[in-house]
Amino acid sequence: MRKRILITVTAFLFVSTLLLAQDQSKPNPPTMDMSGHETSGMGSAMGDMPGMSNEANAHAMHSMEGHHMDMGPHMKMTALREAKPGDQEKAEQVVEAARKAAEKYSDYKVALADGFKIFMPNVPQKQYHFTNYWYAFEARRAFNPDHPTSLLYEKQGDGYKLIGVMYTASKDATEDELNERIPLSIAEWHAHVNLCLPPADKKQEGWGPHSQFGMGGSIATKSDCDAAGGKFIPQIFGWMVHVYPFEKNPQDIWSVERQAHHEMD
Repeated sequence: MRKRILITVTAFLFVSTLLLAQDQSKPNPPTMDMSGHETSGMGSAMGDMPGMSNEANAHAMHSMEGHHMDMGPHMKMTALREAKPGDQEKAEQVVEAARKAAEKYSDYKVALADGFKIFMPNVPQKQYHFTNYWYAFEARRAFNPDHPTSLLYEKQGDGYKLIGVMYTASKDATEDELNERIPLSIAEWHAHVNLCLPPADKKQEGWGPHSQFGMGGSIATKSDCDAAGGKFIPQIFGWMVHVYPFEKNPQDIWSVERQAHHEMD
């Protein structure tokens, strides 16, 4: 029996850069059916991964499913800044907006009815991301705390318990731009970097406890990836941050560890 796999916030953070390579003047975001386990159809919408085949996109997603993501060479974080006047109040406004936006969806069926899609529902996960792809499109241009890209749920029996939300930004956003959205003295955004996809004859080596490839692999530089015959992706998907607005303690509301480490029981 294979191990129950874990998934990280990053496996779902594809959403913040869905339209990077598309004409931003187009009014409608792409329609993506993420209702099943299959991820190979994502390639056409993932503009930040030019030249990658559907198979390569699928492999990138699977490589992130099976690994514990830590603060190692495959994740970069925004630097904590010195608090400035108004930072706390601004962050509290985001938390309040996140709480109001989320409360409507305490019943996950309401989220589904409103167009949120469950990412990989057939894969056991610590946190399930219900993603609104229009909000993801919107988040590339501007920050609207009333429109989180994803709602975060934990599985409970046959249903889901709402625990938080995720906001996203385009992968080329600067730290100053992220700071404008949520003060970096309070929140730490993260991005997933240094992905080495295995060559075609080593596809199965993209996951496993001693893999060279994938988001948990030992390869984290272009030179090492080239030497191994892989395809190096400097950054996959956009910036992302989780907010847990129902928590009481600020450290829990903005918990970096919780958003980075999603271990299965």
